[in-house]
Amino acid sequence: MGSTEIVTAFWEDVWNAHEPDAVDRFVADDVVIEAGGQEIAGKDNIKTWVKQFLDHVNDLHVDNIETFQSEDGTRVTSRWVLTGTNNGILGTEPNDKPIAMTGTAVWTVNDGKLQRGWVEQASFELYHWL
Repeated sequence: MGSTEIVTAFWEDVWNAHEPDAVDRFVADDVVIEAGGQEIAGKDNIKTWVKQFLDHVNDLHVDNIETFQSEDGTRVTSRWVLTGTNNGILGTEPNDKPIAMTGTAVWTVNDGKLQRGWVEQASFELYHWL
């Protein structure tokens, strides 16, 4: 599986399938993701982060707009749109209001696993919408 396919499968099999435990198949043991001003390190913490996110967005779905990689396949970038309904995302009151949030993710891929990720999301805009 190529690097872009790994990232695409991560969106599908973890986020869209709502399966935090599928993280184990895609990330290195010492994985680190930086998102929303926080650093999440290790598989178990990544799974907890995913579960908390899924708990706050009903019917969460990530549409992968585009994904591309560096020539050697060690870096992958993707643009995406997350949709669903509000169940308390960003500390807001759950109100089932439809949400959409754009974002980008840059990954380091090592030996077929996601090693490090940097996620930028339009959460400020979403917060004001809610």
